[in-house]
Amino acid sequence: VLEQHGVKDQIKRMTVLKLWPEIVGEHVAAVTQARSVSERTLFIEVRTSAWLMELNMMKADFLTEVNRHLEEVPLKRIIFVLGEST
Repeated sequence: VLEQHGVKDQIKRMTVLKLWPEIVGEHVAAVTQARSVSERTLFIEVRTSAWLMELNMMKADFLTEVNRHLEEVPLKRIIFVLGEST
């Protein structure tokens, strides 16, 4: 039943939230946080607007790298969002 509704694939995709620092390395992980996976989209919170612009330019590379870890259930896109100031 879970497989019919795509829940099983979604659970597999959500493993990327835990793997994000390993995938992108400590430099990028220090300024980002993987927040959620919805459908086939990964949402990443970014600390500053400068980093947001930089990461958006490298989005295709990140998606390729993420999908290497999710071969069976690849993502379609990554969306970087500016984190709220604290």
